[in-house]
Amino acid sequence: MKNILYKNTKISFTDSGEGTAIVLLHGFLENKKMWTDYASFFSQKHRVITIDLLGHGETDSLGYVHEMEDNANVVNAVLESLKIEKAIILGHSMGGYVALAFAELYPEKVEKVVLQNSTSKEDSKEKKTNRTRAIKAVKQNYINFVSLAIANLFSENNRNRLAEEIEKAKIEALKTPLQGIVASLEGMKIRKDREDLLRKNQFPVLLVLGKKDPVLNYEENLSQIEGTNVQLVSFEDGHMSHIENKEELKSVLVDFFN
Repeated sequence: MKNILYKNTKISFTDSGEGTAIVLLHGFLENKKMWTDYASFFSQKHRVITIDLLGHGETDSLGYVHEMEDNANVVNAVLESLKIEKAIILGHSMGGYVALAFAELYPEKVEKVVLQNSTSKEDSKEKKTNRTRAIKAVKQNYINFVSLAIANLFSENNRNRLAEEIEKAKIEALKTPLQGIVASLEGMKIRKDREDLLRKNQFPVLLVLGKKDPVLNYEENLSQIEGTNVQLVSFEDGHMSHIENKEELKSVLVDFFN
C-alpha cells in the first residue's frame, strides 16, 4: 500500500510486478481491493497499479463534487510519482468514465483502454434525475441505499449463486463515506459525452458488456461503437463481469493486453 498527496488529499494505491504498466480503476462504491486477485494474476507478467479513486477506499474526498477529470488528474499524479510514462488503463463502470477522461486529458500516456461494464455516453435526462434521487436516498438511509445498490448490479440469476461475493462487495461498499458517495454521484451526473474518443482510433479500445446488466442497457450501449474499431466482448450476465465472469474475463484481458 502506498500513498501520495494530491492537492493536500491522501491518495492510496498499490504497485506490483514489472513490465508494461496496467492501471486498474474501480467503480462507484468499490475500491482497489476489488482487484486483489486480478493484480496478483497480472503482476506475474506486468506492472499493475490499483488506485482508490476520490472518496473511496483509503483515498480522501477532495470536495463535494468529484468530476471525472478530478479523478483522471489523480491517476496522472500517481503515474507521475511512479515515473510511468505510458499505461494500459482499465476501468470498471465509473472507473471507465475516469479512464476516458484520462485518455482525453493525457492521450500520450495511454497505450490501450478497457471499458468494463462502462460507457462513453453521458447520462441521459432520466439517469441524471435518478442520480439526484440517489443522493437524496443515501442521505436518508445510507446502509439501505448501499446494500440495495450493490445487489442490483448483479444479474438476477446470479444473486443466489454469488450471495457470498455480493456480501463481500457490500462490506467494502459500506466503507465508502457519505461525502465520497454524494460527490461521485454529482460528478457522474455532470460528466461529458466521450463517444468521439472511440471514433478517433488513437489507441486500441476493448468494451466489455453484460447482456443482462441491470444498470447499463446492453442494446443502447452497442450504438456507441458502430463504425469504430472498438473490440467488443459480451457476457451473458450483469454489471459485475469481474465477479460474474471472472475466468472468462481474465482470458479476454490476457489476449487484449498482449
